[in-house]
Amino acid sequence: MKRNLSSALPTTPPKTDVRPVLSPGDVVEILCTDLIAKTGQAVGRSDGMVVYVLGPVPGERARVKIDIVKAKYAVGDLVELLERSPDRVEPFCAVFGTCGGCQVQHLAYPAQLVWKRGIVENALRRLGGIEGARVGAPVGMANPRAYRNKMALVVDHASPDAAPSFGFYAARTHDIVPIASCPIVMPQLDRAIAGLWDAARDPATTHSFDDARHVIARAGHASGESVLSITTDRASTTLPALGAALAAKLPGTVGVSNSFEPPSENAVMGRRNVTVSGNAAMHEAIGDVNFNVSPASFFQVNSEMVGKIFGYLASQPLAEKRFIDLYCGAGTFALFFAKAGARVVGIEENPSAIREANANAAVNGVGDRTAFMNGRVESVLRSKTGVDALKAADIVFLDPPRKGSDEGTLDALVRAKVPHVWYLSCNPATLARDLAHLLAGGYVLGSVQPFDMFPQTGHIEALAALHRADVAPFSFPTQEA
Repeated sequence: MKRNLSSALPTTPPKTDVRPVLSPGDVVEILCTDLIAKTGQAVGRSDGMVVYVLGPVPGERARVKIDIVKAKYAVGDLVELLERSPDRVEPFCAVFGTCGGCQVQHLAYPAQLVWKRGIVENALRRLGGIEGARVGAPVGMANPRAYRNKMALVVDHASPDAAPSFGFYAARTHDIVPIASCPIVMPQLDRAIAGLWDAARDPATTHSFDDARHVIARAGHASGESVLSITTDRASTTLPALGAALAAKLPGTVGVSNSFEPPSENAVMGRRNVTVSGNAAMHEAIGDVNFNVSPASFFQVNSEMVGKIFGYLASQPLAEKRFIDLYCGAGTFALFFAKAGARVVGIEENPSAIREANANAAVNGVGDRTAFMNGRVESVLRSKTGVDALKAADIVFLDPPRKGSDEGTLDALVRAKVPHVWYLSCNPATLARDLAHLLAGGYVLGSVQPFDMFPQTGHIEALAALHRADVAPFSFPTQEA
């Protein structure tokens, strides 16, 4: 006989005196056990409730004043460090903790690498349900500073009676932190910051920044060249006449352009771009691959680390392999594969990046081994040309944006039964999600090798190598600590 459980339940719940474990204004002691990658906040617990606080690093005990209490967590302000970790170091930037660019300058670099390996492992296990993945120790930098080859400054017109200023957004806000220098960007870009402040206060060049929203600069490590783009809502009426004078104030700058018609309020670049002085692109060389890259195109921000990824990929036989490079940008990896003797089809949505990829293929003498297709990846892979390319491919290499790939693209790889998939990701969460999708479609995960593309931040790049269950895997080495 079935029992009617509903009749056994009380009709009125008993009264209980329920209140949050913590309240705003409480001062508690916590042991910090982890960091939040996006914010740099330390994580601890008080009476079972999770507490987030900026300032401590893992292993430190801290006194914290509670500021915000939610149902499942609280946020507090650091009052005092009670026990300091040997992994704590002094931040080297004067605006660390205010500027939103870096999250972990206060954590020693070797400890950053250990922590980032854990981020990848935890994402695979907790978000992807992938147990026992072979994750290498992150490949790091000998000098984890002055590495960024691109910067995007916000132009602040706060005072209509004063020259504009330049800065980065504060963490988790659109408040602007004025920046006089930045120890994370390459030296020529750091010098350009001072040049921009000078140009904005010089009557001969100050109108270069009329109606400017952002200034974007990209530099080449090998060439010392840089190019500058100023973003406005509409085509600038003042910049064309002043571009050459502005470039003269910025050592190494070989070109100035105007980017306009941004697609959204938060967009840094516009839909259209016009060169107003000099060259549209700067020159960079990584290994034996040459690139000419504009500020608008996607190109990895750490040229040294790209070189290390090239070296890692070169440990495998690449000659005569047939690659498809999805989200190929200006052809960074497609050109590397082609220079190694492979045949490559690259697919990219940005038409200017495709133009640069074709031009760079010619510069590198690999035009006969590359073919670049302009369009959304998922759309191209649904076309007959895309389907035929997938069926002929030995390896699909993909390096999608932070949001990851989409199910349609992943399903296309599964349907075509591409023997090998090499997935380079800057977001462990979406990497874990997409890998789980591919594993469910018959792929096997061989190895995951992180690369520290973004020292001093909570971001980490990782390269996952997958293969179909019925083909032999590539034997990628994973770095040990």
